[in-house]
Amino acid sequence: MAQENTSSGTPAPHPVPHAPGSAQTAPPVPAAEPSPSTWGRVDAEGTVFVFTADGERAVGVWQAGTPDEGLLHYARRFDDVRTEVELLETRLSSGVGDPKHALSNATQIRDGLAESAVVGDLVALAARVEYVIAAAEKALGKVKQEREEARAAAVSRKQELAEEAEKIAAESTQWKVAGDRLRTILDEWKTVKGVDRKTDDELWKRFSKAREAFNRRRGSHFAELDKQRAGAKHRKEELIAEAESLAESDDWGATAGRYKELMAEWRAAGRAPKDSDEALWQRFRAAQDAFFARRSAVFTERDAEFAGNAARKEELLVEAEKIDVAANLDAAKSALRRIQEQWDEIGKVPRERIRELDGRLKTVQDAVKSAEDSRWRRTDPEAQARAAQFRERVEQFESQAAKARAAGDERRARKADEQAAQWREWMEAAEAAVADR
Repeated sequence: MAQENTSSGTPAPHPVPHAPGSAQTAPPVPAAEPSPSTWGRVDAEGTVFVFTADGERAVGVWQAGTPDEGLLHYARRFDDVRTEVELLETRLSSGVGDPKHALSNATQIRDGLAESAVVGDLVALAARVEYVIAAAEKALGKVKQEREEARAAAVSRKQELAEEAEKIAAESTQWKVAGDRLRTILDEWKTVKGVDRKTDDELWKRFSKAREAFNRRRGSHFAELDKQRAGAKHRKEELIAEAESLAESDDWGATAGRYKELMAEWRAAGRAPKDSDEALWQRFRAAQDAFFARRSAVFTERDAEFAGNAARKEELLVEAEKIDVAANLDAAKSALRRIQEQWDEIGKVPRERIRELDGRLKTVQDAVKSAEDSRWRRTDPEAQARAAQFRERVEQFESQAAKARAAGDERRARKADEQAAQWREWMEAAEAAVADR
């Protein structure tokens, strides 16, 4: 409570409080209602005065009641202003108040104190108002700084999003993933607030341009893909036509080989449009399946026939392997011819049995042929004629040697003996050859 000035009757001014942000708390303002006479008076004519640092100041006229009632009325009005200032401070300190609104109201209160019709400690109230104004200005500065920081963060984030969009537009070929990402970027873009209009427009143009570039590139890609798929569809229809034309073929080997080639060409043709690719494949596969089902049925029937042929040939082999060429070669040859004729009539056997069965028959054939060759060599007239010719020449030279000795011509006799010996050697070799057969 202010001390009264004994010479003028007005209270001494309060000391100026420290500014907000210092270690000092808000300057207190005493309530006026408990002791209105401390802060003002009413003269005999009913004029109400308030004590100020510069002396007393008339604030109104009271004639509706006693002077004390008049002072109390104006003291209550002071306390209403005091409460308003405290409320502004409370809302600022709690963070729920608008600093700009608080500054405006506190400034209005401060500017009106010099003429306000109230009775109370105006010096303390003015100090409290200045404290609130300083607090509001500080809060406004903080809000401005936070707003600038938020703006800078928002600008930075939109720059990052624009750069990412530009990178996607220039490089990405993962069309679905990239398209989804651009939509996500757009959704996030809408949530980033606080960018000034000029900067926001510039960044939006970058993002929009990148998205349009991506959409054009993606559109060109799918247009080319549609063109390729239309070509693939046409090519597959050609392959289907050939596959269906081969489905009734009985040229099993060549047709199976061609189907293998058609399958390779089918894969090389690429994908047809999605709405027709599966149907095309089903037609192509159905043609193949029809051919291979027919071939399988024929091969199954043939395999059964070949298995029976193998069993019949095994029976012939048992009979062939009993042929005794040493006992009677002519009978053996006759039996083998009969078996060979039946062998040929039986026909084919399973491929994996051919070498085994033919090998066994060849063994019997080789035995008969070997015996036949041996007999032919023994009875070969040309070989016997050569041996007789050699024998005749030996006899001729031996006769010449005897005649030469009888005539006393030893030299001719020795020469004839030498020639006889040479022909005898050849004769013995020819006779030995015949005998060995």
